[in-house]
Amino acid sequence: MATQKPSRTPAEIEDIILRKIFLVSLVDSMENDSRVVYLEMTAAEILSEGKELKLTRELMERIVIDRLSGSFPAAEPPFQYLLNCYRRAYDEGKKIASMKDKNVRAEMEIVVKQAKKLAVAYCRIHLGNPDMFPNHDTGKSSVSPLLPLIFSEVGGNLDGFGGSSSSGVSNPRDFVEEFFRDADYDSIEPVLKQLYEDLRGSVLKVSPLGNFQQPLRALLLLVNYPVGAKALVSHPWWIPKSVYMNGRVIEMTSILGPFFHVSALPDHYMFKSEPEIGQQCFSEASTRRPADLLSSFTTIKTVMNNLYDGLAEVLRVLLKNTITRENVLEYLGEVINKNSSRAQIQVDPLSCASSGMFVNLSAIMIRLCEPFLDASLSKRDKIDPKYVFYSNRLEMRGLTALHASSEEVSEWFDHNIAKVDNSANTGDGENRLIQSEEATSSSTNVNEPSVPKNSNPASRSTQKAKYPFICECFFMTARVLNLGLLKAFSDFKHLVQDISRCEDTLASFKAMQEQSPSPQLQQDISRLEKEIELHTQSKFCYEAQILRDGGILQRALSYYRLMVVWLVGLVGGFKMPLPSACPKEFASMPEHFVEDTMELLIFASRIPRALDGVMLDDFMNFIIMFMASPEYIRNPYLRAKMVEVLNCWMPRRSGSKATETLFEGHQLSLEYLVKNLLKLYVDIEFTGSHTQFYDKFNIRHNIAELLEYLWQVPSHRNVWRKIAKDEEKGVYLNFLNFLVNDSIYLLDESLNKILELKELEAEMSNTIEWERRPAQERQERTRLFHSQENIIKIDMKLANEDVSLLAFTSDQITAPFLLPEMVERVASMLNYFLLQLVGPQRKSLSLKDPEKYEFRPKLLLKQIVNIYVNLAKGDKDKIFPAAITRDGRSYNDQLFGAAADVLRRIGEDPRIVQDFVELGKKASIAATEALDAEATLGDIPDEFLDPIQVYQNFLDSSMSNNIPYLALFSVLFNHLIIGRIGFQYTLMKDPVILPSSRVIVDRPVIQRHLLSDSVQTFNFYLFLFVSFFESEFIYCLIVKLQTDPFNRSHLTADMLIPDVELKAKIEDFVNSQELKRRGKGLRLQSVKDVIQTTDTTTLIE
Repeated sequence: MATQKPSRTPAEIEDIILRKIFLVSLVDSMENDSRVVYLEMTAAEILSEGKELKLTRELMERIVIDRLSGSFPAAEPPFQYLLNCYRRAYDEGKKIASMKDKNVRAEMEIVVKQAKKLAVAYCRIHLGNPDMFPNHDTGKSSVSPLLPLIFSEVGGNLDGFGGSSSSGVSNPRDFVEEFFRDADYDSIEPVLKQLYEDLRGSVLKVSPLGNFQQPLRALLLLVNYPVGAKALVSHPWWIPKSVYMNGRVIEMTSILGPFFHVSALPDHYMFKSEPEIGQQCFSEASTRRPADLLSSFTTIKTVMNNLYDGLAEVLRVLLKNTITRENVLEYLGEVINKNSSRAQIQVDPLSCASSGMFVNLSAIMIRLCEPFLDASLSKRDKIDPKYVFYSNRLEMRGLTALHASSEEVSEWFDHNIAKVDNSANTGDGENRLIQSEEATSSSTNVNEPSVPKNSNPASRSTQKAKYPFICECFFMTARVLNLGLLKAFSDFKHLVQDISRCEDTLASFKAMQEQSPSPQLQQDISRLEKEIELHTQSKFCYEAQILRDGGILQRALSYYRLMVVWLVGLVGGFKMPLPSACPKEFASMPEHFVEDTMELLIFASRIPRALDGVMLDDFMNFIIMFMASPEYIRNPYLRAKMVEVLNCWMPRRSGSKATETLFEGHQLSLEYLVKNLLKLYVDIEFTGSHTQFYDKFNIRHNIAELLEYLWQVPSHRNVWRKIAKDEEKGVYLNFLNFLVNDSIYLLDESLNKILELKELEAEMSNTIEWERRPAQERQERTRLFHSQENIIKIDMKLANEDVSLLAFTSDQITAPFLLPEMVERVASMLNYFLLQLVGPQRKSLSLKDPEKYEFRPKLLLKQIVNIYVNLAKGDKDKIFPAAITRDGRSYNDQLFGAAADVLRRIGEDPRIVQDFVELGKKASIAATEALDAEATLGDIPDEFLDPIQVYQNFLDSSMSNNIPYLALFSVLFNHLIIGRIGFQYTLMKDPVILPSSRVIVDRPVIQRHLLSDSVQTFNFYLFLFVSFFESEFIYCLIVKLQTDPFNRSHLTADMLIPDVELKAKIEDFVNSQELKRRGKGLRLQSVKDVIQTTDTTTLIE
């Protein structure tokens, strides 16, 4: 019978457990396990103390120290030893759980728990002081041994294509949690400092296809511990300090910078990440299957959103922590301020952070804004406009404002700062509070853009301003989006334009290579093909990270909806008309707030389904309110951008019912849209830019397209007709005047360019002569040919739009066309176009492929004739035929017959042809009557003659005779400035006195002058001459031409003084001359009768 095994005492069990955990022995028992270390000296000391050679919890720390301090062959390195001690303690704990004796189990659980705690504590001590214990590990790494455990804790990484990577290190359960949970900050800070540096290094120059997710999850794990969060923002590299600090340095050296750098967007070659996205995913994209490209797009979008979510959560954790919040805001402010030059067209990649970093930061900031982007925008009242001026965080006072000048902003700032300072000096107790707050926030005042710090009490008092997080986050996001996402949109647009230009040039080079091969051309072709390949890869990278990510666009649109609602709140809300005076808060807001909103809307509108689910009504309200309000938004190009947004939203472009509702069921739209478009059409004439002459055509083209669409909507057409009636001599007359001017210039320019193009075609078609020319000359002429083609296409497109606008509006609105100050201008325009289309020179305008150049002469002729007929029908006073004949430049009664013949051949409505022929007959009769009237008047007294009409006569004759521009300018300069001009006076019908110069002129003539009829022409020639004179002189000269033509003083139509007495004299003169003519006619008839009677009598006799 077997004997029963004696049971162990608790002390013996404790000894066994501790020996297993720490792998030490106090007895030299020749253990088989080579890992067990005999602590001979420790055993001797214990014996000398009269204690039993058993391991106890009281001896636990002593034996750990002796084990780590001793030099033992084949012993594990300190950290690995302690980690394994923790692992073994965990394993022993699981075994203890099966003990039957509850008391012993409870005691042993305490022992194991204490052993684990001790192992963790000495891990901290060792990592914080690596030289405290001897380490015989020859393969010592510079990376913290804790990092693989953290990677293991956060799980394996899923790489860009679904694979996984693992550190290969097994992490004992709960070790990391215990390591950081109750750690003393001072002891753990060095450990965390090393960890953050290691994490930064692990993602440095890593692309989205590399392993960034594991370090990112590790970073998130660490900041969730209070000590980890504090250590991160206290790290010297949280915001690096350097004499040469700039945006790129922050990106590459700060702890978070390399995480933000992970991006698919192209970067400078010195900072490229691996694996390279463009090369790996989009090389030779034209040969790849669409499914492969789509897979790459999806992968990049997914991993980038993982990055956005992870970094947003890191910042969110730090911002929720009151201890670290200020440091996060300081970091973001520093990143924004050091990269402010990213707003420039040309960005220095060595001094500015990458586009990738700022697009990432844009995606993250709008995620942080989500809590206050609810549908009702209920928290917008927490956004304080004074932040722009008084915040120490961001440098915003130097940004271009919506309307206020920099001087006005400074004056308002100084005025308000003085008020703040006065209120700050109301009591000693309050002053002490201010000083205390100054001391607390002194570290955040580095970037204050005002006068030097503490140089006056006003600047000191502003340092106390504190703003809620919502306010800070709102303005920071606005700046980040401007420097990031919106800048990326601009870069993408320029990239697409570069690809288009390269492709056009490549096509030209290939055509030239076929005609006359050369090695140089072949090199240029190869270079361009490589350049296009690289550009295309970059384009796909932008598309993958931005265009294909509907989430980032939707979030950005939600943010900018808040922006426009908040801005409108500064002027009193969504209501029209706007207050007469623009509030200073609104006038001083940075211009890019509105510009970025419009750019995002334009960009998103061109991406299919990007606007789905977006609330667009607030954007529509904003655009209608401000696009024709220069008193609120000074920059005309910014207001023109609003029209571009509306242009994208037209139903035929967007294909969306939602945008159709914006135009046809929106209250402000139905009431104000047409009026504001007409007003902007007029306002855009002078933008202040040196390119204003050409810019206005593109802007007006967008307006014209919108107006054409709105004309087809009955409710808008009714409003339009009412405006034409109410504003007949106001905005509508100005609109009509500029529309006529543009039509004349654009069509005339297009037709002249066609003649030049045909000359070039003739040169190139003469193969023998062409081949004799030098290769360089042929290349230059070929480039010129393609350039002329593009100019004709653009000008013709714009001209067609303008003529179409004249045609369909004149069908129902004729009165403004027939006003005395307009009718002759309109008639001259129509006559000129008719002459070009059916006159003797028409055959010279024939092209092989006119549609290629947007040149549709048949349609153009129909529209011109329709305008003639429409105006004739609305001509109640029968003045139109006479106006047609007063055009001495282009009128010819034979043109009407020639045009009618062409119209019949091309199938025009016979009724329109008949009405047109009748108008021609009336014009012919009016011409005869005019000659008779001129003969009747005879010599006209000088005081009855108008001195201004000569200007228009001179210009008309100059343009019709194709006087060279510079020669014409010279003549104009001599005559107008020096005053030597030969006047061809005309009889006044409604004389008025100019209030300043007291010169008497005819009302219709001076009104034409004030409508800028001649100014427009002068402005064009002055523009061409800009390189010969200082711009200031040119500006002054233009101003002269828009005022009283005799002394350059200000003049408007309502300032004209009717000269009733002179008008009566003129009428008397005309009547007397008519009576004389009739008297002469009667006497002549009497003589004829006498002669006839005498002759008859004689014959009879």
